Amino acid sequence: MKNNARIYRFLFCCLVTLFVNVVYAQEPLVVKDMDKPLLVGRSMWLLSDSSSRYTEKNITTATGFTAAVSRIPIYPVVKGAIWAKFTLINQTSGHALYLDLQYSNISQISFYHQTDSGLVLLQHSGNSMAFEKQKQVSPYFVCNVPLFKGDTGTYYIRIESKHQVLLPLFVESRIALDASTGLLDLVIGLYSGIILAIFLYNFFLFFSTRDTSYLVYVLYLFFLGIAQVTLAGFAFKYIWPGTPQLNEYALPVSSALAGMAGITFAIYFLRTKHYTPRVNPLLFLLIAAYVLSIIFSFTGRNDLSYNLLNVVSLAGGLTLLGVSGYIAVKKKYKPGYFYFLAWAAFLGGMVTFVLRNLNILPYNNFTTYVLYVGSSIEGILLSIALADKINILRKEKEISQALALKASQENEKLVRDQNVLLEKKVQERTEELQTTNTNLSNTLQELKDTQTQLVEAEKMASLGQLTAGIAHEINNPINFVKSNIKPLQLDINDLMELIDAYGQLHAAPETEIPGKLQQIDKLKKQIDLGFVKDEIGSLVKGIQEGAERTAEIVQGLRNFSRLDESEVKKADVHEGLESTLLLLKNNLPANIRIIRHFGANGEIECFPGKLNQVFMNILSNGIQAIKMKEQQGEEETLTLTTIDLGDRIGIHIKDSGIGMTEEVKQKIFDPFFTTKDVGEGTGLGLSIVYKIIQKHGGKIEVISAPGQGAEFVLTLYKTLPETALS
Repeated sequence: MKNNARIYRFLFCCLVTLFVNVVYAQEPLVVKDMDKPLLVGRSMWLLSDSSSRYTEKNITTATGFTAAVSRIPIYPVVKGAIWAKFTLINQTSGHALYLDLQYSNISQISFYHQTDSGLVLLQHSGNSMAFEKQKQVSPYFVCNVPLFKGDTGTYYIRIESKHQVLLPLFVESRIALDASTGLLDLVIGLYSGIILAIFLYNFFLFFSTRDTSYLVYVLYLFFLGIAQVTLAGFAFKYIWPGTPQLNEYALPVSSALAGMAGITFAIYFLRTKHYTPRVNPLLFLLIAAYVLSIIFSFTGRNDLSYNLLNVVSLAGGLTLLGVSGYIAVKKKYKPGYFYFLAWAAFLGGMVTFVLRNLNILPYNNFTTYVLYVGSSIEGILLSIALADKINILRKEKEISQALALKASQENEKLVRDQNVLLEKKVQERTEELQTTNTNLSNTLQELKDTQTQLVEAEKMASLGQLTAGIAHEINNPINFVKSNIKPLQLDINDLMELIDAYGQLHAAPETEIPGKLQQIDKLKKQIDLGFVKDEIGSLVKGIQEGAERTAEIVQGLRNFSRLDESEVKKADVHEGLESTLLLLKNNLPANIRIIRHFGANGEIECFPGKLNQVFMNILSNGIQAIKMKEQQGEEETLTLTTIDLGDRIGIHIKDSGIGMTEEVKQKIFDPFFTTKDVGEGTGLGLSIVYKIIQKHGGKIEVISAPGQGAEFVLTLYKTLPETALS
């Protein structure tokens, strides 16, 4: 049965795989008479060969091809090779077809035609080869496809690149190819001319004005132009055609340099240090990120370089757009309007270009060249803004001179008026100081009254804890006694019924006595006399335990109820600790174990009520510290230790709670300092503890570290010194 099940599962998987392949099988691309390029797009099958194990000899047998799901497949920087295959059916009037891959940043690319004997190489090129050695004039990769009318051909493309790879692959006639190539040359030529003209114009203005903004803008134009023509492939064609090694770094490095220069220009032009000082460090951080992307590129990690460039460019673009808008609207700085419009035009072109690459917008001439249009508009608007800045500076200079003259005249008048006002203010200030002294005296008295009220509030908080503990602890034994009374009453009623039955024997005739005894035996069995005896003993014992527990609680209350005693008495610290624990029992979680190491004679001279208040505050804080632990142990501990120190006694109270930092340890005895949430503590508990220990002439220390609990060490005299009694 198991083997049959495996066979059925295998057949089911095969059927599903066959169904998916049939449904998603790519249709051959039919090429008809046309004047426009035909996008191959989803007619391609793609294979990422990261280990480079496939060659033109065995790629036709590869089974890892997957159907393209987008019109323009996009790959990040990948190791190894990328293979693409597709099938064309020529239904044009001629046999001259061309494959046009409109993307220039590919290190090596090979076009193959599949024949009965295997793959035949049609063309091999790439920007890792000198441009003059390649059989093409366009920066894009164009390959002639010999396919007669009515024939069907299958073609393979192998790509290796150290850059991101886009595959906008078109099938074109000669006319369409010449048209698209001519349009590309025209757009790049116009763009280069505009950037060059703006570059020379602002370079001249820099020498005329010596304004650093113009120099930074000229550098930005230079790197921006290099980055754009590198992206289009024209830098390789015209600037370094014989040095293909530069193509490995040119695009990421020039893009990073353009970004750095653009942010630097924004810092100078928008005066971000003055208008947006908080954002200014972020701009320098973006520049550092660009430098890091250059380092990645030079160390052979173009994948990291491109990823970082994408993130930094997006963050930088949005940041500069927001900064310029803020400066223009909020700060009324006129150059901010020009910069905002210029940057919006550039970002609009960039977003449109990216959306085209992500197959969200269609691939047409507008979406292809909109980045150059946006960049040109940006350059023109920023040049206008820089020119307008000269007028702004001239106007500001004239205004500042007029303001300086007016200020000089007003200063003379102010000096005269100042002497008159000075005497009047001195008199007013003297009266204010006298009033302030009176107010300070009143405030000091109010603070003293408030402190007294807060101390009383802390005492009431202790009384509140005491009341809650008493209510809970007494309620438990009382409820236990109450619950035993009813069954005890029922058992007594049964016994009384049995006694009454025996009493009736005295008045019964002798002839009825045997029958009566049988009824009594039956009654004994009915009430289960043995069980009743045991139950009465158990119930009486429970009532006795409840009464003893209540007496114990009352005794603990008597021990603790010395809260306001002001007389020095002999008292047992062990008794005080036990009575405090008794009242805090209601707050003790089930996982806390009390450990006692009473190694000293606990009788000392003290103020018993106040010392009990010390124990209450420290033990309450210890329990709270344990409850605040995020991960509770199966057994948390609260350890009470007493040590004989000769004429003094040491009392150690240690918890396994969250502990304290060194900063908190330095402040815990300060009035009003608390680590609890608002409303949960006054911050006076440990301050009062400290004063009570001082009043006893003793010493209190804290040993704690985060995550290691806290230990309070109290050192008290067994006989109070005279300083404590005074």
